Formats: sequence, structure tokens, C-alpha cells
Amino acid sequence: MGISHSTARWLAPLSFLVNFASQTYGMILASPNMLDVHETNLSFFSPHPAFIGAFFSSQQIFQLMWLYRLCRPNPRGRLSFLRNTDPINQELDDDVALMIDYAPYYAVGNFCIAAWAPLWVSSNLTASAVPVAINTLIQLYYLFIRLPSLPHLSSIYPANAPSLPKTTTMNLSSTTSFLTHTVLKTFAGISILDLLQTGSLVFFNHDIYPTNMTKVLTGVGFATLALAGGRSSDWIFGGSLVYDLAALAVGQRVYGNVEWSKLLGIYAGGLCAIVGLKNSLWWPYARRGEGYETLR
Repeated sequence: MGISHSTARWLAPLSFLVNFASQTYGMILASPNMLDVHETNLSFFSPHPAFIGAFFSSQQIFQLMWLYRLCRPNPRGRLSFLRNTDPINQELDDDVALMIDYAPYYAVGNFCIAAWAPLWVSSNLTASAVPVAINTLIQLYYLFIRLPSLPHLSSIYPANAPSLPKTTTMNLSSTTSFLTHTVLKTFAGISILDLLQTGSLVFFNHDIYPTNMTKVLTGVGFATLALAGGRSSDWIFGGSLVYDLAALAVGQRVYGNVEWSKLLGIYAGGLCAIVGLKNSLWWPYARRGEGYETLR
């Protein structure tokens, strides 16, 4: 799904604006609004709505900073298409190339969430689950499959080699790299919670008591996501998964399922330990290049 830098510069901001307008309509202008539909359709995977609002409002700040970098990257970070042999500048090129490569996946995800909002406020729960599922699959595909494979694609598709990054490890010395990884990994992390909520309402609306199998699969599923993917499952994505479980735990307590809430809290604590141990033993980041743009 490769696109040019010029295309990415208008497609990604457009998708952000469309999604922002759709969410604004759903939260403020629609009647019933998003919160009304949420509170009248509960399941054992219904999170506390405040967690959703807090996550998206803070993530949008990172998205805006990332979009600014995409539209006006640091002059030293422009794509040189391998004409620059200086290793520091090549690393900068890699960071911008990764940003452009992720842009269409980011845009499709935004369009999916934008499509979800009107379906949700119209209480068409089954239809609303479709764009959510598409977004989740797209974000997880990019995180676990596309991202780790990018450094190897230049040998498979030599014609595309000039626009492909040679490394995708998050560079702590690069603001561009930090923002790209933060946006894509938080987007993937929160998509898990979206899928659980909307998917459960299709089959288990008004049922807040999960089966024992559901409880087991929830713990196993989150632990697998945290452990899978090598460096892709880092502090950012792992932290997003912990946040998902915390949102579910608080929500279930508020909605009256205290036992399930306690178990979700235990899962959140256990997952926090898994993420911390894994990433401490296998540090997922790099710091490349003297004179690099600093993270500030």
C-alpha cells in the first residue's frame, strides 16, 4: 500500500479531519450521542467511557504533531532516495520513509473509525462492528507483519527500494521516529479495546457476565499480544494493552460486575509485569546518529 510523500501529505490530514468531524458529530450533535448508546448497550467488555475519552484526546495531540512532521518534515529528514551516503542522514531518511509508509494505513484506520461513529449513534451495532474490525486488523497487520518486514522488502522489490526504510526500530534520538511509533502503536492498542466492545455487543448485548472460557481467553489473548511481535510489542503497545484492561476493569466495576472487574485488574497487573520484564530484558529501541534531531 505504498504512496508518495505528496499523496501522504494530503491523505493523512484529510483522514484526521474526517474522523474528527465524525467523532464531534457523534459526541455533541447526535441524539442519542455516543455516550447514550454506550450506557444503554453493555456487555462484559464495556469499558468506562472516561478512559476512552482520555485516551483519544491525548492521542490526538500526538497525531497532530506527527501530521506536522509528515507535512513539513525536518529539512535534514527529507527523503534522499539513497543518494545520500552519510549514515546519519540515511537514518533520518529511514525515519521519514517509515512515516510515509504508515500514512495510508493510518488514513484507512481513521476513515474506518469515522464510519463507525454514525452507525454507533444510530444503534446499528452489528454494522458498526465491521469498520472497527477492519481497522483492528489493519493496525495489527502493520504492527506485527508489515513493520518487521520492511527492512527486507527492498531485496524482494528492488524497484521500491529507494522509498523503503532499512531499519524500523524506534530511534530515541529522532522525534520523527518517536512520533511514528507512538501513533501507530497506540492506534493498534486502542483498536483491541474497540473490537472487544463492539464485537461483544453484537453477540452478548446486555450480558455483563462472561463465561469461564471467555475469562481464560481474555488473559491468554492479552498476554499473547504483549509477548508476540518481538520489538513491535514494546513499552508503548504493551502500555496500551494494560490501559485497555484498566478501562475494562473500572467499567465493569461501575456496571456492577465486581468479580469480573477484580480479575481484569489482576490481568492488568500481570500484563504490566510481563511488559516490563520483556522490554527490560530485550530493549526494543535504538539511539542512532550523532548530531541527530533530539527528542524534546
